[in-house]
Amino acid sequence: MTSRHEARIRAVQFLFQQDFNPGELTPALEEFWSHWKPAASVRGFAERLIRGVLRHQETLDEELRALADNWEVRRMGGVDRNVMRVALFELAHCEDIPPVVSVNEAVDIAKSLSSYESGWFVNGVLDRALRKVSRPMRAAAGTSRAPGGARRREPT
Repeated sequence: MTSRHEARIRAVQFLFQQDFNPGELTPALEEFWSHWKPAASVRGFAERLIRGVLRHQETLDEELRALADNWEVRRMGGVDRNVMRVALFELAHCEDIPPVVSVNEAVDIAKSLSSYESGWFVNGVLDRALRKVSRPMRAAAGTSRAPGGARRREPT
């Protein structure tokens, strides 16, 4: 498991917990991390996602509501809802992450933490979100692949 994959899983777990037991962020994070003891890179990326999702949650939920026909956000499964919040945050605010990576990770995490059918639901909703993204799908913003798969900076 890559450190970013693990960080996304931890972010979803924390956000799920916060949905049902809201509280002050800093003490809640300290309590959460006392049970996991991740590498610094995992904790750093997970907290970037957690803080970002919580900061933009109202906007993310509005977007989620618009993308998921006939679904109210509060009625979605807690894991699915938080998986999609993380992915939508990445799509909107993390240009260093290729959009297809965010969606693929969300689908994999939904399947492993929720259900196989959740993967289909998450994929369907996030596929609609991808249509609105105006940056390269398979590379971080500002980069492209050179021959042989190496990354190179695009001119600005």
